[in-house]
Amino acid sequence: MPAPRKIRKPDIKMVILGDMNVGKTSLLHRYTERSFKDTLSTVGGAFFLKQWGRYNISIWDTAGREQFHGLGSMYCRGASAIILTYDVTNWQSLLQLEERFLSLTDSANDDCIFAVVGNKADLTDPYAQTIMPEDVGPEESAISATPSSCPTPPQTPTIHKQVKREDAIALYSRIISYKALDEDASPVADKMCFETSAKTGYNVDALFETLFEHVLPSIIQKQVRTKSPTVCLEGYEEEEEKKRKADCCT
Repeated sequence: MPAPRKIRKPDIKMVILGDMNVGKTSLLHRYTERSFKDTLSTVGGAFFLKQWGRYNISIWDTAGREQFHGLGSMYCRGASAIILTYDVTNWQSLLQLEERFLSLTDSANDDCIFAVVGNKADLTDPYAQTIMPEDVGPEESAISATPSSCPTPPQTPTIHKQVKREDAIALYSRIISYKALDEDASPVADKMCFETSAKTGYNVDALFETLFEHVLPSIIQKQVRTKSPTVCLEGYEEEEEKKRKADCCT
């Protein structure tokens, strides 16, 4: 019989919140799979693991649909970092963060940090339209390898940008106030508000790497408090059943 498989427990938990169709799943796919694909709306939630150096990060992708709204608080429980995501071409998606999603973060850790992220920047910003070299996947490599007679300049954006970065920074300040966090001890708004493109990879790595660096102190504190970095996934249910039977007989 093979030895029980052991998998390292996540050192830290991150959660992505935001309205439907803002690109939450695409952001995660771009960062973890290094490619872009159109995705269906997330049902409930999805769980990703990311190895960052010697640390194990769990990243939760949540549904933006109203019918799954109640699950958000459960997914945020124990979170050390939360990404509040909106669509830069949709003002309503920014309003929804404050009206619907901010209260879900009440179950997060007291020292939870926040990032406010405007996705789909490639639709409004020429600088966000070029696929990042390190983010070129197999399909994109084939496209980029096709010879052309002359370089093609970035397309002129045709979609109006409804949310300015200053609007996101103002929301971040209100989040700090709502959570009653120490403004001096919290990361500055200018460093925690991003405009990204899941399609091209623009600023996606910067977003996640910045968050990982800020939660590093939480990781260290957690490891000091806990002694067991692994969990046995096989035989767990059998052990629990034995314990229940033993309790019944006493």
